[in-house]
Amino acid sequence: RPPSSRVARSPIDIPGPLDEPCRYGVYTGIELDLQAADAVPQAARLGLEPPRFCGQCGRRMVVQVRPDGWDARCSRHGVVDSSQLGRR
Repeated sequence: RPPSSRVARSPIDIPGPLDEPCRYGVYTGIELDLQAADAVPQAARLGLEPPRFCGQCGRRMVVQVRPDGWDARCSRHGVVDSSQLGRR
């Protein structure tokens, strides 16, 4: 994401679920250092699947798929919406 699209946060800057650099695969929940190249499902590689895991902590996120996009919520790192990423 470009820096201009980031939302202002509290004085303690907590990274969002998909902020870079990610430590975990957002489609697998596996640490990126340990994740095999073929671990990401084909549908995710094609951009057809929303992220299911937080890229910061690897926790499973609550994902809501809507007709116009999706939103995903990590209990520790907050919410991300497909409209914020330009993925509608």
